[in-house]
Amino acid sequence: MAKKPTKKKAGTERSSDVAAAEELAASAKKSIVQPDQDGGIDDVAAVKKLHDARDGIVDELRKSIVGMDQVIDEVLIAIFSRGHGLLEGVPGLAKTLLVSSIAKTLSLTFKRIQFTPDLMPSDITGSELLQDDPETRERKFMFSKGPIFSNIVLADEINRTPPKTQAALLEAMQEKMVSAGGDDYALEPPFFVLATQNPLEQEGTYALPEAQLDRFMFKINVSYPSSEEEIGIMRSVTGSGGGSPEEVIGKEDILALQDLVTRVPVADHIFQYVAALVRATRPGEDNAPGFIQDFVSWGCGPRACLNLITGAKARAILRGRFNASLEDVQALALPVMRHRMGLNFAAQSEGVDSDHVIGRLLEEIPSDKALYESEAATA
Repeated sequence: MAKKPTKKKAGTERSSDVAAAEELAASAKKSIVQPDQDGGIDDVAAVKKLHDARDGIVDELRKSIVGMDQVIDEVLIAIFSRGHGLLEGVPGLAKTLLVSSIAKTLSLTFKRIQFTPDLMPSDITGSELLQDDPETRERKFMFSKGPIFSNIVLADEINRTPPKTQAALLEAMQEKMVSAGGDDYALEPPFFVLATQNPLEQEGTYALPEAQLDRFMFKINVSYPSSEEEIGIMRSVTGSGGGSPEEVIGKEDILALQDLVTRVPVADHIFQYVAALVRATRPGEDNAPGFIQDFVSWGCGPRACLNLITGAKARAILRGRFNASLEDVQALALPVMRHRMGLNFAAQSEGVDSDHVIGRLLEEIPSDKALYESEAATA
C-alpha cells in the first residue's frame, strides 16, 4: 500500500514539470528565438539561447577579467532579473573594468559617474539650461540629460557622496524615470545601476541609508583573487592581453530574455520556504531562532522575498533549467539578504557579521519539501 502513493506522486511531479514547460512555451510571446511558420515559439530553444548567451558573455569577459566567477554570475542574474547591484570590495579588484566589459558584451550604453563629496544631484540626473531655440530664436530653458540616461550606470564609490546626492538615484532605480523642472523623463529600458563602494575608507565617506540599500537587489562582495588568478592577472595586464570584449547579445534580446525569466514556474513549497527563511530574520517572529534574538536588531523586509524568487528564476534559466529550485534560492541568500538586516552591538562585539547569521539560518530553517506540503494540507 505504501508503494502506490509514491509512484503516483512521482508521476504527478513529472507531469507537473511537463505542464510547466508547456505553459512556459504557450506564454512565450517574446523571445530571441525567431517564431516558426505557424507563429509559435519553441521554449526549449529560448532557454538554450539564454544558456548559450551566458556562456558567450563569460567567454568574452575572460579577455579582460581573470577569475570572479561568482561575481560575474550574480551580476548577470541581477541584469536578467531587472535588478540593481552593489559591488563592495577593496580598491584594485577590477570592479569598474568588470561593469564596463559587461556593458560591451551586452551592447548597451554605459556611463560612469565618479561619486565625490562635491557631486550634486543635477550632475547625475541633468539640469535645465537657458538656450536659444533655433526655430523661434527665443531663449528658453531646455532640459539637458545627465549620465543617468544610459542603459548601465556605474555609480563608482557611491558612499563618497552625501545622502542628498545618493538620493538622486532612488527614483531612477525604483521608478525608471527622472523628474526635473516639473516634467517626467522615462529612462530607456533596460536600465541598471551597478554601484561600487570601498569598505576600508572611513574619512570622507557617507554610509548608504537603509532605504537606498534596499533598492539594490544584490550586495555582491568582491574578494581577493586566488594565487593562480593573481598570476593570471599579472600575465594578462602586463602582456599583450586577450583583446577587447565583443558583443554577444543585443538590447532587444535582453528585454525578451527578461520576459522569459518572469514566466519561469515556481513550486508552492519554494514560496513557503522563502517566506520562512526571510521571516526568521526578524527578531519578533515566532520562528526566529535564538541567535536572531541575540544578534539582529531588524530583519529583512518583503523585498527580500521578491528578489529571492526572481533571482532564483533567472539563475535556473541561465543554467538551462525550467523550474526554480531550493538550490537556486539558497545560492542567492547571501547577496540578497546580507544588506537587509541590521546587527546589534552584541554581534559587532563578538565579530559576527550578516553572512554568518544567514549561514546559520540556512542550516536552521528546514528545506524539506514534504514538510511544507504537509503544513499546507493541514492549514
